[in-house]
Amino acid sequence: MKYKLLAFDMDSTLLTSDKKISPASIAKLEELHRRGVHVVVSTGRGISEISDYRKYFQSVTYGIMVSGAVIFDFIHDKPISLHPIEENLLIETINVGIAENAMVHLLTLKDSIANENDVHHMADFHMEIYQKMFEKIFTPCNDFKNFVSENPKNIFKVNIYHRSIESRNRTIDRLKNLNLQLTYAERTNLEATPKNISKGSGLVELCKFLNIGVDECVAIGDGYNDEEILKTAGVGVAMGNASEEIKKIADFVTDDNDHEGVLKAIEKFFDE
Repeated sequence: MKYKLLAFDMDSTLLTSDKKISPASIAKLEELHRRGVHVVVSTGRGISEISDYRKYFQSVTYGIMVSGAVIFDFIHDKPISLHPIEENLLIETINVGIAENAMVHLLTLKDSIANENDVHHMADFHMEIYQKMFEKIFTPCNDFKNFVSENPKNIFKVNIYHRSIESRNRTIDRLKNLNLQLTYAERTNLEATPKNISKGSGLVELCKFLNIGVDECVAIGDGYNDEEILKTAGVGVAMGNASEEIKKIADFVTDDNDHEGVLKAIEKFFDE
């Protein structure tokens, strides 16, 4: 089958363990674009959080951003669809994060909102690899409730970075009955988006916009927040560094993110 769209996750998928992209992967994405394939980034990150990589993403035409809550057209620099979290759910989620002494992080369309003290101590939340990025792009906020009231319908995701897995489990237990989609990608984080909004729903939306079938898509990822898109795409590819649970639901397992796993998956499904 001739596949028409490639959707790839960033962290621990396209990006190596030191958050770099190999030149070979960049060249292969550019080749796919020249061949008419839709090259799509599918990430839990917001638009501001991929700013350091945009120079490598000349071939990337669309984004399934913020774990599916934002579908973005990079060609025209505008959103295709937006799925904000309801204000009351935002407040309740933030309150739970604060009660757990966790780092609360909000994503708007183009901004990354966090407490300044937390950003300077991200090792406390097992997120130190992201500290330099946060320090470069974040907007400081010490009153999340006030920010929410001043930005209704403009917040698309809440990340809560916990100090331990046990703390995250308590948060999940407190939020699991709310109208939210809960998932995670990092060691102790929790992502909250509107109910039924995921990378998988984002792929469905984007395919409708492009007038192609989801069965004509290949999706690559490694984390639990990739589960729905791997199930939805015609071919779901798990990275070699993915958990066993993610590998089990995938159609194919490629190499890990430090050994050109994305490149090898592209060669298998787009070049053969």
